[in-house]
Amino acid sequence: MQRSPREVEQREVEQRDVLVLGSGEAGKYIAWTMAASGRKTALIERRYIGGSCPNIACLPSKNVIYSAHVAHTATQAASFGLHSAEPGVDMPAVRERKRSMVSGLVQMHEDRFRQSGAELILGSGSFIGPKTIEVALNSGGVRTFSGEHVIISTGSRATIADIPGLAESEPLTHIEALELGVLPAHLIILGGGYVGLEFAQAMRRFGSRVTIVERSARLLPREDEDVVQELTQTFLSEGIEILSSARVLQVEGRSGAEVTLHLDHSGGSTQIAGTHILAATGRTPNTGGIGLEKGGVALTSRGFVQVNERLETTAPGVFAVGDCAGSPLFTHIAFDDFRVVREVLNGRSRVTTGRLVPSCLFVDPELARVGLNESEARQKGIAYRLATLPMKAVLRTRTTGETRGFLKALISAHDDTILGFTALGAYAGEMMAPVQLAMSAGLPYTVLRDSIFAHPTYSEGLVYLFSSKLSEARAAG
Repeated sequence: MQRSPREVEQREVEQRDVLVLGSGEAGKYIAWTMAASGRKTALIERRYIGGSCPNIACLPSKNVIYSAHVAHTATQAASFGLHSAEPGVDMPAVRERKRSMVSGLVQMHEDRFRQSGAELILGSGSFIGPKTIEVALNSGGVRTFSGEHVIISTGSRATIADIPGLAESEPLTHIEALELGVLPAHLIILGGGYVGLEFAQAMRRFGSRVTIVERSARLLPREDEDVVQELTQTFLSEGIEILSSARVLQVEGRSGAEVTLHLDHSGGSTQIAGTHILAATGRTPNTGGIGLEKGGVALTSRGFVQVNERLETTAPGVFAVGDCAGSPLFTHIAFDDFRVVREVLNGRSRVTTGRLVPSCLFVDPELARVGLNESEARQKGIAYRLATLPMKAVLRTRTTGETRGFLKALISAHDDTILGFTALGAYAGEMMAPVQLAMSAGLPYTVLRDSIFAHPTYSEGLVYLFSSKLSEARAAG
C-alpha cells in the first residue's frame, strides 16, 4: 500500500527531545547531561569530536607551548647547575606529543558519548525548517531530525582579513600552526592578541625568527599600560620583533615558501619578507551556510546568533551557546553557557548577565585577569584603591628564578570589596582562582590578607599583596 506524503514525512523525520548542532564545550555537556537524565538526545558534529578545545585550540596549543617552555629552560641549564644540552628542536616529535594527547582526548569524548547515552552523529547539519535539521552524513546518506529543544553550538573560526593577496597566500591559522612538522625560518604573525602572542613566543623559543604585525599602537590594547610594557620588553628580550601601528596593504607569495608583506607602518610604506604567515586577527562565528534563516534564527549585525540572557534565540525552543552566540571567547565561558541552558531546560532560572569572566594568556610570564583593570575602571568612572606587589616579593619565585612581573588588585573606594585582579607572573592563572572566589562571594580583600597560605607557594603572594599599603582612592573618570 502506498504511503501518503504525510506518512512518509513522519517516517523520515526522527524525533529527539534534545538536538544539538556542534560538539563544542557547551554543546557536548548539554548532550551528555540531558541524555544521562533520560531525555532522548542526539548531537551532530561535522569533524572535531569534542569541539575545538581538545582538538585544535586550547589544549593542543598549551601542549606545544609547554614543549617550547621546556626547550627554553634547556637553554638555561647552566644557571641551574646542569650541563647545557645540545641546541635544536625536533618539530615532528613536538607534533607527535601533541597528536598523542589529542588522540587520547578524542577517545575520552567518544567514551563519554557512549556512557551518557547521547547519540553522536557525524555529518554536516543544516536547518531546513523550525527546529528541524537535515544531516549529510560523513559516511554517506542523509538523516533528518526534529527536536523539542535545539541547541546551536557551532563555534567560531580564525578570521582571514580582507587584505589583497592574503587568502591566496594560504596563511596558517592556529590549526595549521599546531601541525607544523618543520620550523619556520621566519614566521610573520598578523595580530598581537592572545593567539598571536602565544604562538610568537613558542615559535621563537623553538628557534624561528618571529615578527608580530599589530595594527594598534601597542600589543593587547585592552590591557593596562604597565602590563603591556612588561610583556613587550619580555618579547623584545627574547628576540621577537614587533611592528605596531602597522597596516597590511598587500601580501605576495605563498606561506610555507616565501611571502612579502607591503605595510603602512607609522605613516610610511615598508616591506617585510618571511617564509610563513600566521593569521591571528580575530574570530568569525560559524553561523553561515547552516540554514539559520529557515529555522527562524536571527543574527546580530556582527554575524553572531542573537540571544537573550537565557541564551534563547529568536526561534522558540532554540538556544545558542559559546562562540557562535557572541559569548566571551573562552572555553570556560562556554561551559557556563551549558549550565545556563541546563537550568533553563530543567525549569529553573539562570542567566549570563553579571558573571565574572576570567582570562589567562599563556605566555611566559603568564597574564591572568578577572574583573576590572585600571583602564576599565577609569572608563566607567569607578573610584578605586590600588594594591601592587612585584613578583620577586613572592618568595617562591626566588627558588625558581621566575621573578618577572607583578600583582595588582583594585579595591573599591567605598568598601573593601575587590573590583579586579591582574597577575603577570609565573602560575598567574592559578593565583587568580582564590581572588575570583572572594570576588564571587562578595568578600572583603581582608579575608585574603588574613588567610594562612602554605609557605613557600605562589598563592602566598596574595597575602603579601593584600597586606601592602593601598594607594589613596583614585578619582573616577
